[in-house]
Amino acid sequence: MNSIPVIIDCDPGVDDAVALFLAFASPELDIRAITTVGGNVPADKTARNGRLLRQLAGLKDRPPVHAGAAEPLERRLDIADHFHGAEGLGSLEPFEPDAPLADGSSAEAIVHHVMTSEPGTITLAVTGPMTNVALALRQDPAVAGRLKRIVAMGGSRSEGGNITASAEYNIWADPEAAHEVLSSGVEVVMLGLDVTHQVRTPDAVIETIRTIGTPAAEACAAMLDYGQYTARKWGEGQEGPMHDPCVIAYILRPDLFELRSCTIQVETVSDLTRGHTQVEFRVPADTAQHRWGVRADRDGVFDLIVQALRRAT
Repeated sequence: MNSIPVIIDCDPGVDDAVALFLAFASPELDIRAITTVGGNVPADKTARNGRLLRQLAGLKDRPPVHAGAAEPLERRLDIADHFHGAEGLGSLEPFEPDAPLADGSSAEAIVHHVMTSEPGTITLAVTGPMTNVALALRQDPAVAGRLKRIVAMGGSRSEGGNITASAEYNIWADPEAAHEVLSSGVEVVMLGLDVTHQVRTPDAVIETIRTIGTPAAEACAAMLDYGQYTARKWGEGQEGPMHDPCVIAYILRPDLFELRSCTIQVETVSDLTRGHTQVEFRVPADTAQHRWGVRADRDGVFDLIVQALRRAT
């Protein structure tokens, strides 16, 4: 089976960590780079966390981890440590990874890998604010025409927001970047809260993952545990949603999701509705460049995670 070339742009982050563990354990993916951005926690911590998680997965200096934008395009960074913990890894004690960062910024790495690969081959998996992606498109607009697609976690339509009444964090954190990316002409699959809120973690799955016994599985279980803790703390139910793993799960198993063709626009002007995603389904399916997630197979997603972690033992 041919592997799927991907770049993972992320802000680890508890659920980013689960997404990365799934990706690292999936031989179907050819991970060209991990590019990190300030988001859930500041950029120095997301860059450290990307390398730390790679090390826990038993990998050394590959795939390379690049540090990216510390601030949004036009705003100051508002972090989400109230959901992810002060270090971004929940209750996991951080450490300084053995391997250093790769040379070059996240935006430079995105441009390099896309422009040196065959056109239409690289999938960009985005699980944080879209700042790095927008900067890459500014650096070389030709990137838009050479990407296969972007699969991103972000936005909300029917579910309402998780940072304001109408905005999801990743889009709210840098709405200008999201607007630029969604206006670039790239095909974008957007998995927002409408679908990720369907992927809530059963306690039994956490115990199953913990029994696998590898450092990656134990850390993954700790992340899922912390997701339960924050969901209960903030009154979101007994089972925490796992947003970012949906991006990797979709790339591996698109049959686990139902999408609708649409056009997505982002509010960048109003402070009241900053980061709101207007998702318009009344567009011709054959010309729409955006796809919106409406349904997910929760059990299928978690089975994918469990099986990948087991195979990696």
